Amino acid sequence: MTRRKASGGSQARRQRSAARMHAVQATYQLDLNEDDAATVIAEFQAHRLGHDLDGEPLVSADRDFFQDLVAGSHDRRLELDRMIEGALSLDYDLDRLETLLRALLRVAGYELLARIDVPARVVIDEYVDLSHAFFSGAEPSLVNAVLDRLARRIRRDELAAGRGG
Repeated sequence: MTRRKASGGSQARRQRSAARMHAVQATYQLDLNEDDAATVIAEFQAHRLGHDLDGEPLVSADRDFFQDLVAGSHDRRLELDRMIEGALSLDYDLDRLETLLRALLRVAGYELLARIDVPARVVIDEYVDLSHAFFSGAEPSLVNAVLDRLARRIRRDELAAGRGG
């Protein structure tokens, strides 16, 4: 099957999607190893960006976007954890979530909070899609619910305008 060359906009979207995937992986690594964020960012930029989980070539990631997601979610993790904890149902506790799921929610939460250049619905859709790549159980539904609650709190005006008021 041959593919036509993607337009600039769709190429940029794919590069941002790749950056999100790598940002979740880097944040997971930071959580497990308590490494320095700058070191992990540099390692990913030198050796991992542009490759998938198995090391196969992928779309090149947007390096600046990746760096912002990792550094921002790491620097603001305490604030993000409080927000995520408040958006979880009573059945879940942030500290008991799987490390990868917690990393995904932190990066997504940071993007909702700090990257107002990206529409809230895009953020939610991207991370729900990404959660399907990592999880096969109920986690994608949890990601959707938590991010929807966060978006309604953080970007209330944007979502209200999107629905026509």
